[in-house]
Amino acid sequence: MDKLKAYIIGFLILVLAIAAGIIYKWGFLMLIRIVLSLGFLGVTLMLAFFLALTLYAESWKYGAYLVIPTALSAYATYLSATWQNLKIVGGIIVLFVLGLVFGIWYISEPDLGLMDRFKSAESLERSGNYKAAARKYEKKGNYLKAAEMYEKLGWMESAAWAYEKAEKYEKAAEIYEKLYEKEKDTYYLKEAHEYWKKAGDMERAAKALEQYAEEEPWFWEDVAELYEDLRMEDKAREAWEKALKYYEGEAKEEGVFWEDVGNIAHKLGNEELAREAYEKFLEYCIKEAEEDPMWWKHVAEAYEYLGDKEKAEDAKRKYEEYRKQIMKGSEET
Repeated sequence: MDKLKAYIIGFLILVLAIAAGIIYKWGFLMLIRIVLSLGFLGVTLMLAFFLALTLYAESWKYGAYLVIPTALSAYATYLSATWQNLKIVGGIIVLFVLGLVFGIWYISEPDLGLMDRFKSAESLERSGNYKAAARKYEKKGNYLKAAEMYEKLGWMESAAWAYEKAEKYEKAAEIYEKLYEKEKDTYYLKEAHEYWKKAGDMERAAKALEQYAEEEPWFWEDVAELYEDLRMEDKAREAWEKALKYYEGEAKEEGVFWEDVGNIAHKLGNEELAREAYEKFLEYCIKEAEEDPMWWKHVAEAYEYLGDKEKAEDAKRKYEEYRKQIMKGSEET
C-alpha cells in the first residue's frame, strides 16, 4: 500500500471515528446538524469567493447571478447552526440540487440559446440557425448534416472535422486543399495528404504531399516512396532527385546527412556521388565517436557501405565494448 492510499484510509477512519463520537455523545441529529452547518458554510465561502472575483473583474452580470445563491447559502448556514426552520433548509437544499441539475444540462450545450434547446435540428436548419443546427446534428451523431451546416456557415475546418467523423475523408481532404489555396498555409496540405490516405486515394495523397514538399523539402523522400508504391517510376525518380538536392544542402551544414545523400545517390545509380557521400559520412562519424563511443556503430555502418569489412569489424568491436560497459554500469546502479 502506497502512502497516498494510507493517508486516505487514515483520514476516512478519523472522520468515521469523529462521527461515531458525536453520535455517541449528542445523538444522530447533532451529527446531521453539524454536517449541514459545515456543508452550507463551505458552499457559502465558495460562492462568496466567486462573487468577490466577479465584482473585482467588474462582471456585474455574473455578480448579480451569484448574489442570491450566496445569500441563501449563508441563511441556510445560520438556520442549520441554530437548528430552526428546517423546512426552509430543506427547500434551499432542493433549490440548490435543481440549480446544479440545470447547470449541468445548460453546460452540456453551451453554444445553444435556451429556446434553441427545445427545437429539433431540422427546425433550426429551416430557420437558418445553422450554428445551433450543427450542434444538434452532432449530438444526434449525424455528422454529415453537421458538416453541411458548417459549410453554410463558412466554418470549413469544423466542416472537415465533421466529414472525418462521418468517414467522408475525401470531402475533408478537398476542404483542406481549398483552405490551402485560400490561406497558403502548408499545414492544410499535410492534412489533405492524411485524409486522401484515409480515403484510399493514394495518388491524390501523393500529389498533396508533393505540393507540401515544394515548401517543406524534407518530405521529398516520403513523396518518392509514395510514388514508388504507386509504381509511378518517373515521378518517384523526380522526387528522389529533389530529395537528394535537399540532403546535399543539409549535409554541408550538418554532416550526419551525408548518409542520406549516399543512400539516395546509390538508389539513383550515381555510385561516384554515393561513395563520396559515404566517405564524408565516415569522416563525420569518426569525429563524433571520439566524443561519444555510441557513434562507433555508425562508423561500422559507414565502413560497410565502403566495403571495408576489416575496419567495419574493428568499429563493431569498439561499439560492443562500449555497450557492455554501459550495461555493466546500469546493473551496478
